[in-house]
Amino acid sequence: MGSNRADVRRYRRNHRAEVDGAALYRAMADAEENAELAKVYRDLAAVEERHAGFWARRLTAAGQPEPAARPSARVRVLRVLARRFGAEVLVPLVASEEARGRRMYDDQPETSETSMRSDERSHAFLLGEIRNGASGGALARLEGRHRTPGGNALRAAVLGANDGLLSNLSLVLGVAGSGVASGTVLLAGLAGLLAGAFSMALGEWVSVQSSRELAQRQLDIEADEIAALPDEEVEELRLIYQAKGVPEEEATALAKRLMEDPDNALDVMAREELGIDPDERGGNPWTAALASFLLFSVGAVIPVLPFFWLPTLAAVLVSGLAGAAGLFALGAATTLFTGRGVLLAGLRQMVLGLLAAGVTYGLGALLGVSLGL
Repeated sequence: MGSNRADVRRYRRNHRAEVDGAALYRAMADAEENAELAKVYRDLAAVEERHAGFWARRLTAAGQPEPAARPSARVRVLRVLARRFGAEVLVPLVASEEARGRRMYDDQPETSETSMRSDERSHAFLLGEIRNGASGGALARLEGRHRTPGGNALRAAVLGANDGLLSNLSLVLGVAGSGVASGTVLLAGLAGLLAGAFSMALGEWVSVQSSRELAQRQLDIEADEIAALPDEEVEELRLIYQAKGVPEEEATALAKRLMEDPDNALDVMAREELGIDPDERGGNPWTAALASFLLFSVGAVIPVLPFFWLPTLAAVLVSGLAGAAGLFALGAATTLFTGRGVLLAGLRQMVLGLLAAGVTYGLGALLGVSLGL
C-alpha cells in the first residue's frame, strides 16, 4: 500500500506539472506576436496536455477521482504577466524549468514505452534555442547585477525592490536606534534612498554599456572572419544546423546560401554562434539605469514614509511593520520563478530581513549611548 500511495503522489505531481506547462504554453501562444513562434507554443501545449491526460488515466486506474485540469495559482499569475508584457517575459523562466525537467521521466517506468522522455528533452532543447535567440524588450533588460543564465525580468524587479527595502529599513532603524530626532532619521532615510538608487542605476548603466561594447567587438570580429574566411564560416554554420537536427546536405546548402549575403550572414552567425541579437546588443543602458533606479526606490521608500508624519518611536514601529509586510510580499513574489511555497518563502524573507534590521537597530542604540546622542 505504501508503494501505491507513493505512486499516486507521483502521478499527481506529474499531472500538475504537465497541466501547468500546458497552461503556460497556451498563454505564451496567445501573447506571442510572431505567428510561427505562437504555433510552436501551441504545439508544445498540445504535447503537455497529452502528457497530462496520460497521468490522469493513471490516477483513475489507481482508483482515484479524475484530477481537475486547472492550473496552479502561480501559473495563473504568470499568465497575467504574459498578457501584460508579452510571451518573451516568460521565456527564460520556462526554459530553465524545461532544462531542469528534461530527464524527469527517465526513471519512471510508466513512460518507458511512450515518447514522453524524448518529448521532455526536445522541449528543453527547443526552449533553450528560443531563449538564446529571443530579443528582449525594455522590461527584459532590468536584470542588473542579479542577471543569471536562467534569470528573467520578474526576478530582477523583485530583487531590485528587495535591495532597496532591506538596505533602507536597516539604515532607518539603525539611525533611529541611536536616539536622534525623527527629522534626522527621515533625512538619513532619504539620503540612503537616493544614494542606493543612484548607485544601482550607475552600476546597471556600466554593466549594460560594457555588454554592448563587448557585443559590438564580437560582431566586428565576426564580420572580419566572414570577409576573410568564408569557407570556414560556412563549415561552422553547417555544424550549428546539423546540431539542431538538419541533415548534412541541407545544412551545407543552407549555410552556403546564407554566406552569399555578408550582412545576412553576420546576422545569422551573431545569433547562432555568438548568441547576440545584433539589433539589441545587450539593451539600452539608459533604460536599464532608469529601471534600476525606480525599482530600488520603490522598496527603499517604504520604511521612510512613517517618519514624515509620526514621532520617532511610533514611526519606528510602523516602519518595522511596513518593512515586514513588504519583505513578506517580496519573498512570496519569488515563488513565481522558484515554484516553492508562498508562506515559507514569505516568512523566510521577512524573518531574515527583520533580523538584519533588528541587529542594526541594536548597534545604533549602542553607538548612540557611547556617543552621548
